[in-house]
Amino acid sequence: MNRAIATDSESTALGPAGLGPTGIGRPPVTSRAELEQISLTMFSAQGFEVTSVEEIAAAAGIGRRTFFRYFKSKNDAIWGDFDTQLDRFTQWFDQCPPEMPILAAIQAGVVEFNSFDASATRLLKDRMRIILSSPALQAYSTLRYGAWRAVIVAFAAARLGVPKTALVPRTLGHLALGAALAAYEQWLATDDTDLIPLLQQSLSILTAGSIPAGP
Repeated sequence: MNRAIATDSESTALGPAGLGPTGIGRPPVTSRAELEQISLTMFSAQGFEVTSVEEIAAAAGIGRRTFFRYFKSKNDAIWGDFDTQLDRFTQWFDQCPPEMPILAAIQAGVVEFNSFDASATRLLKDRMRIILSSPALQAYSTLRYGAWRAVIVAFAAARLGVPKTALVPRTLGHLALGAALAAYEQWLATDDTDLIPLLQQSLSILTAGSIPAGP
């Protein structure tokens, strides 16, 4: 459902909070982070499926073409700068002390990946609520989850001295993702819980086990 379509020099849509035309008294967005925040606000208020790129661009005071300079698609807007976060995830494992047990390292790495200040944590909660509740995002999310798992698989394979295609590294990647998603779901289901303790609890299942020998 389109409420307005704007060019780079024109904006007539309602702002994210529905308070009036964003072209009046509000400068156009000038950063990826600003556009991401507007997108998340609109997705939360209206629903991901029914919110169009044209509406987001208009609310941001930019044109449709400018939106695509920041994000390749509407799906990418919900994930924000995920590729940069994956790079940091990889760097964390690259710098992980070799004496740290592999399962403890995976638990610590996932907790670190999800550790943000209060403002960013609220943004993460909005993001995950939209992702986990939107059928339209599930197929695309599979690709993102695969890239996230690949970081853990590469770390585990290197530590174990086996190929990344081996069963054990792949299993550890899926187990870590499953534990993280379970923690997210529990976090979203209540208003008075913190994400990090939930992640630590769900991932402790990994550290309570052992790794079988062989690839």
